[in-house]
Amino acid sequence: MVDQLIRATAADGGIRAVGVITTRLTQEARNRHKLSYVATAALGRTMAAGLLLASSMKRPESRVNIRVNGNGPLGGILIDAGLDGTVRGYVDHPEVELPPNAKGKLDVGGAVGAEGYLYVVRDVGYGYPYSSTVELVTGEIGDDIAHYLVASEQTPSAVVLGVFVGAEGVTSAGGILLQVMPKASHDEALVETLESRVAALAGFTPLLQANLTLPAIFEQLLGDMGLELLSETQLVRFHCGCSFDRVLGALRMLGEEELQDMIEKDNGAEATCHFCGEVYQASSDHLAQLIVDLQSAKSGG
Repeated sequence: MVDQLIRATAADGGIRAVGVITTRLTQEARNRHKLSYVATAALGRTMAAGLLLASSMKRPESRVNIRVNGNGPLGGILIDAGLDGTVRGYVDHPEVELPPNAKGKLDVGGAVGAEGYLYVVRDVGYGYPYSSTVELVTGEIGDDIAHYLVASEQTPSAVVLGVFVGAEGVTSAGGILLQVMPKASHDEALVETLESRVAALAGFTPLLQANLTLPAIFEQLLGDMGLELLSETQLVRFHCGCSFDRVLGALRMLGEEELQDMIEKDNGAEATCHFCGEVYQASSDHLAQLIVDLQSAKSGG
């Protein structure tokens, strides 16, 4: 199935539902960063979570940053996702691998660590971004995102995320987000029903492996609760806005002396984008031109 995101409502607008398939983009992240199995699962879940959170924003340029800092060997995870369906991200230690957990699954919680913090920054496209910090609950990402939504946004939420990585690569990845909206938040029966149905799920990737589409998954969960699928299906993808011009701009900020030193010692410069792993090479001629530009700007020419 193509990577995509769909939205839906149920219970007369009392429930908001979003689902996303991120199989291909998770595989691209794995290839770019040379991720281990458990690192692929951790980053893949976080990227899916970012797309789910960004889906509720309004302005086209809106973006969400999620930073996961746990006490596990994986180190930090950072992703950037937009309402436009683009996402990128990386982990500090992509080579870390762990044995399966007690359930025989990839030990994302052990790799991330259950102690630490989840940071979420929402940039709505104008003014100051909104940021929030919560403690990690399990390090499994889905539980931690749901905790953030309840603690920081006071929205009862269920989040199910999954990434299946086999010998052939990522074969299924994505997640669903179900939220009880303010007008229905006092309906305890509705909240309990939603919680019980989500708890009964074996996970997200088994649903995809059973060849269920996102509409079929929502029908299974909310079909008897007045499910209404929004007509638009949004494509999602791994995308990084880095470029050689941006690299030159960053190098320019180093100043003339540092640039000259790089020319003499290294005959150029190399820069790697943390988000996508793209490597950029700036030759000594490029650096010399930057020095000329800085001198020209200084003289007012």
